[in-house]
Amino acid sequence: MRKHPLAVAPLFLLPILLAGCSGGRHEPTEKYFLVAANIKLPYWQTANSGLNRAAKDLGVQVEMVGPDTYDPAAEQEVFRKTVAKKPAGILVSPADANLLKGDIDDALAQGIPVITMDSDAPGSKRLTFIGTNNYDAGVTGGKVLVQQLKGKGNVVVFTMPGQSNLEERLHGYRDVIANNPGVKISRIVDVRGDPRIAFDTTNEITIKNASSVDAFVCLEAAACAEVAEVLSRNKVAGKVIVAMDTQPDTLEWIQKGVIAATIAQKPFTMAFYGVKILDDVHHYKPPKLDAGFVQDWFAPVPAFVDTGASLIDKSNLDQFHRLRQDATSSK
Repeated sequence: MRKHPLAVAPLFLLPILLAGCSGGRHEPTEKYFLVAANIKLPYWQTANSGLNRAAKDLGVQVEMVGPDTYDPAAEQEVFRKTVAKKPAGILVSPADANLLKGDIDDALAQGIPVITMDSDAPGSKRLTFIGTNNYDAGVTGGKVLVQQLKGKGNVVVFTMPGQSNLEERLHGYRDVIANNPGVKISRIVDVRGDPRIAFDTTNEITIKNASSVDAFVCLEAAACAEVAEVLSRNKVAGKVIVAMDTQPDTLEWIQKGVIAATIAQKPFTMAFYGVKILDDVHHYKPPKLDAGFVQDWFAPVPAFVDTGASLIDKSNLDQFHRLRQDATSSK
């Protein structure tokens, strides 16, 4: 009577044989990409930590690519080069949704799963969007702003018009302000991805007429630390600053009491969960990836995955630092 192969296999071979029986689905060459602009920002480094954590869990390759500065055209070129590599899937944060729409649709037509994260391209056929409910983030910031101003004051907003996530945040702020007629947005500044514009604009305001502005709101990550720096240098007190995201210098200014609060997104979660969805779609591919699932009542993926956002101020700053250390640790 022949013995079953597993009965005579050395013990050190059992994990290998059992793994083969379980149908491990990942190939050594399986690779997922995250494409973004300005990838040197701490925000994207946090996203990269989530990307690599997912890769470790799944046993796949990952890579974050994109220009080191805010450059939508350069991001488009990187996206096209990434598509040419025929990866297992792509996460992309469009700096210019209209610019990337055709490229996203083309990648899907080639059978490459594409998910938008952080910033959406709603006019494309992307599979799903993973990120913040940016309107709600704006409402959260607006409530803090109005409370800090005690219902009265002029506000300068730093943003980048045309970027869908920032437009949604501004919409949230506007709706809160609309119910508080004593608060007015007196100026909207396009920082064009360059925090020096926020620095120079705040400096100009401070020199010419500091009393004309009571608060500064930043809808993107880098501007408010520059605002805080200018006000601190010029010893201008009593201004309200509501920031966005968790850059180290932003958090330092919260600790110093210059920035009132910031709205924290979850880029780690966006990238981590995004890879897992891409992996699932890659291995269990729908008949047509470019079917336009947003309009499909029986779509295999949701139209939007809200990773959440929350307020960080002095009261919970230490807790945030502890959680970030745990999440990004290499252990």
